[in-house]
Amino acid sequence: MIRRLLPHPALSILLGVVWLLISNSVTVGSILLGAGFGIVLPIFTAAFWPNRPRLRFGRAMAAYLAIVLYDIVVANFQIAWLILFRRNAALRPAWLVVPVELTSPEALTMLAGTISLTPGTVTADTSAGGRHLLVHALDVADPAAEVARIKQRYEARLARIFA
Repeated sequence: MIRRLLPHPALSILLGVVWLLISNSVTVGSILLGAGFGIVLPIFTAAFWPNRPRLRFGRAMAAYLAIVLYDIVVANFQIAWLILFRRNAALRPAWLVVPVELTSPEALTMLAGTISLTPGTVTADTSAGGRHLLVHALDVADPAAEVARIKQRYEARLARIFA
């Protein structure tokens, strides 16, 4: 009964929280409307997710979120330093081809989104088979080391979360 009412519990919670953030108020009406969205929308979209991924919440997810937030803050300062002090003369932009071992489309989307969220890098394309990401980096001293960093910091952790 619960599985039919909440086919995607994490999505239900996320929808409720996003609704509260969008409405910018925590009233009984907005909480009930957010809960309604959190229950009704996943029920209607459950048919489109027949093989939904299994996510591991807990330490792996918390560590991933902490690392991503840390990397975003650090990258913001690095980009500001590049813009303010080094100017365009010393930039070393590079296109990186990142081989991906993730098999879940949701995990691949999370990896591409994480790379794009970090200032100074953007995921430009995915190979036809989903085995490689094309990433543009604003300033890279060693492209191979940057690819290894992406795989070690993000892909390995996502593999544990989506296992």
